[in-house]
Amino acid sequence: MGAHGIIPGVDVFDVIVIGGGPAGYVAAIRAAQLGFKTACVDAFERGGKASLGGTCLNVGCIPSKAMLDSSERFEMVNHELSEHGILVDSAKLDLAKMLARKEAVVDKMSGGVTYLFKKNKVTSLHGLGRLVRQDQGGWVVAVGDQEVAAKHVIVATGSSPRELPLAPFGGHVVDNAGALAFEQVPDRLGVIGAGVIGVELGSVWRRLGADVTVLEALPGFLMTADPAVSREALKQFQKQGLKFSFGVKIQEVTQDVAGVKVTYQDGDKTVTAEFDKLVVAIGRVPHTKGLGAQEVGLELDERGFVKTDAHYRTNLPNVYAIGDVIGGAMLAHKAEEEGVAVAEMIAGQAGHVNYEVIPWVIYTSPEIAWAGLTEGQAKERGLDVRVGQFPFSANGRAAGHGDTRGFVKVVADAKTDRILGVHMVGPNVSELIGEAVTVMEFAGSSEDLARTVHAHPTLSEVVKEAALGVEKRTIHM
Repeated sequence: MGAHGIIPGVDVFDVIVIGGGPAGYVAAIRAAQLGFKTACVDAFERGGKASLGGTCLNVGCIPSKAMLDSSERFEMVNHELSEHGILVDSAKLDLAKMLARKEAVVDKMSGGVTYLFKKNKVTSLHGLGRLVRQDQGGWVVAVGDQEVAAKHVIVATGSSPRELPLAPFGGHVVDNAGALAFEQVPDRLGVIGAGVIGVELGSVWRRLGADVTVLEALPGFLMTADPAVSREALKQFQKQGLKFSFGVKIQEVTQDVAGVKVTYQDGDKTVTAEFDKLVVAIGRVPHTKGLGAQEVGLELDERGFVKTDAHYRTNLPNVYAIGDVIGGAMLAHKAEEEGVAVAEMIAGQAGHVNYEVIPWVIYTSPEIAWAGLTEGQAKERGLDVRVGQFPFSANGRAAGHGDTRGFVKVVADAKTDRILGVHMVGPNVSELIGEAVTVMEFAGSSEDLARTVHAHPTLSEVVKEAALGVEKRTIHM
């Protein structure tokens, strides 16, 4: 099969990608680069119009970072510029303009994906893509009333916010998209879930003036991160005014015109809290509704994720799946790399994603980032480790910025010196983690990182000093 139209009346492609988020649009572009006639089917709409980029670009990664940046600037003007000798009186918030800026950023980025599709000759089809049948060696996909076909189909339908059964979305109870579109700053904001989404969104509205309470079912904060990072981050967030309760059990959520009441068990106490708005951020679930999985026999696991092998192949011939819909780390950059890998595998190349060194980032202030194993995880694997740690408080560039919170921690194998993990909390660590990932990708050692020349003065010197610390030979502390 190919682009020769052997199914009468049906447009035929080499590759059809279902889903236009980071996994899907990247897979489509890479497939087109490899010479395949490619179509991408996507149903996402924003403001009543088609908008490529999926959840990440439209109501997730990109708009949340725009709001985080805007709210940090507002915080800086009101509370931090005076330390630099810059006095600003009576700074006011124009929330409507801030939200309009966020939407403009999203428009630009979504338009960028549209441009890339045109540049790479990817056919964009707007509508819900549904697997219909296998016909003459290829797969027929319905897009509304239209049918298209291809030899290869890549499912990249992403994920959706998980609802709390006691508090379905609606009214004053919102998901991440709703929490990016409040028309006014809530006086009292509740957040259920102290993960990435909950902490980032809570930080935005706390800086803009809300009283924010975060409720978390787990007994501690960011338990997947290195404990030293988690402790430091929690201390900084609490200093900023975010309030946390851990190990809670939600018992009842009720709404009225004024707001939301949440009753929860906190240790041996029953607490009822009242909020103007409640953000539920308890994770995400695979989005397969309308895909036709059951009708064509596409196998899902017990949690609803599409089952794949190590090469992203499903149980159906020439049907692949990538991104959030297959589980694992629900990260846009992980999904993008899977998009590249699956397209290259279809082309007979050796596509590959190294899941051991995927970076995790939380874009709060201070930022949090890590890649690889924590010290505890390495020891659980039976490895002897050495650790180096260096604070931003001893860094000249951080002092000049006026932000010396946090540190960088390097975990290395005691025998081989290979870097096993790097963990950071502090200013701009979302950018600094890239260096660590590069060194780890090449199986580098702490010595490699320690002997790499870093410009002075830069924040990146903290990474170098942490690597020097593995052998207890830091220079500036």
